[in-house]
Amino acid sequence: MSGGDIAGLIAAGVFAVLVAILAVPVFKLGRVFDEVRRTISTLSEGTTPLIDEVTATVSTTNAQLQKVDGISTNVSDATANISALSSLLAATVGSPVIKVAAFSYGVRSALAGRRAQTSRHSRSR
Repeated sequence: MSGGDIAGLIAAGVFAVLVAILAVPVFKLGRVFDEVRRTISTLSEGTTPLIDEVTATVSTTNAQLQKVDGISTNVSDATANISALSSLLAATVGSPVIKVAAFSYGVRSALAGRRAQTSRHSRSR
């Protein structure tokens, strides 16, 4: 064996040791990738039903909001009708009621004035 053969054997041995040293991290990295693949698969299996439930919830909520929109439209119409009715009632009944109240106040004032005069007359006798 010559010096070149020995140098080649040493280089081959160093290369084998280097490959063995690098094989361990590569093997561990492969296990990490397998675990990441399993985790993503599990996440995907759990996420799909969740997305289906969210879609169903959003659809139900949308249907309920359409019902609430109809209810609020009806309430708005009813409010407008009540407002018109109260305006009509105030115009129809309000004026006569005010006149009756003013008349009754006048009658009470007149009767009170008359009682006061009668009371003064009866004291002076």
